[in-house]
Amino acid sequence: MHSKPVGRRGNQTRRNVLGTIAGVAAAGVVGGYAWDHFRQGSGDDGGTVDDQTGAGPSARATGAHTFERLSAPARTVVRAADGGTLATFTDGARTAVLTGPTRTFSEPRTTEAKVTTDAWVRVLPHEWQRGMEKSASFKTWFRKALGDTSPDVFAVAFQYSSAGAPDKHDARGVRYAGTAHFGPRNAAVNNPLDFAFHDEQSDFYDYLGLPWTFPDGTRVQPERARYGDADCSGFQRLVWGYRMGIPLHNTNTKGAGLPRRAYAIAADGPGRVVIPHTGKQQATDLSALQPGDLVFFAIIKDRPDFIDHCGMYMGLDDKGRHRFYSSRSAANGPTMGDLSGHALLDGTDFYARGFRAARRL
Repeated sequence: MHSKPVGRRGNQTRRNVLGTIAGVAAAGVVGGYAWDHFRQGSGDDGGTVDDQTGAGPSARATGAHTFERLSAPARTVVRAADGGTLATFTDGARTAVLTGPTRTFSEPRTTEAKVTTDAWVRVLPHEWQRGMEKSASFKTWFRKALGDTSPDVFAVAFQYSSAGAPDKHDARGVRYAGTAHFGPRNAAVNNPLDFAFHDEQSDFYDYLGLPWTFPDGTRVQPERARYGDADCSGFQRLVWGYRMGIPLHNTNTKGAGLPRRAYAIAADGPGRVVIPHTGKQQATDLSALQPGDLVFFAIIKDRPDFIDHCGMYMGLDDKGRHRFYSSRSAANGPTMGDLSGHALLDGTDFYARGFRAARRL
């Protein structure tokens, strides 16, 4: 299915200006956990720009714990003996959030904000359903997962930071991680803060420089000029799909896994909706969000109901603001920063005004 990468971009191709940031998808090929096979640390350091790992998991993780059912959305929360949250599993979603060592994510090139969190976002091998905690295989997995510090979704995402992430190569010499850019320079746009200054349409296979065959047999070829590039949707597909194992397809219709564009994922992606898209109004009730949720935006001025950008929710930053991480033209790649709009869901800034919906994969 794979072949040698096409190599670093030479002469850049030019694309017609679409006037917006592309949509978002998340999709997959490798990774994920299995109940009966727990993956040990891979040797990666997590790739965060500013990784300040704190103390190890609390001793309460090894003690007695209980399972509590909550609603909106329906989920199973694991509680330690002192009532603290150890993990959250959402019905119909593969995303699990576990409590682990505290980490700090930062990106001084584009923002003064930092996100310090003890949330570790993992991907389950299949959707969570009520009662799964009773299985022996889950109990074995969970006991080991609480102490796991191998790269999670956040750590993997920061392995592509536009602020500078070291290259990582697999045994075949394919660069599977390292600084990602948004897309080729668009010569028709002069303002570097314009959404179209760097061209969209770069998917995960362009970043990798590998031909790709999707489950329906469709085979795509990477563009040489887009090697190392991933637009907002391509970046989510790179992280959640290629790296974390959530299935993907290459259309914007319903199907197994994640489609290509943001509007399609918001409407028909896997997992479950935690903030529904209701139209032109900003989503302001953020109480249902948890780290790792995909967040969707309408940022075309004359189409306030059309979702065309997506990011990954990180949680609260050091100012108590709801911050997200996405690949954007102004930063020329993945960023939690504030170039051409603050990466915030709350308030009255550009992206906050355009925030419309959220989905838990």
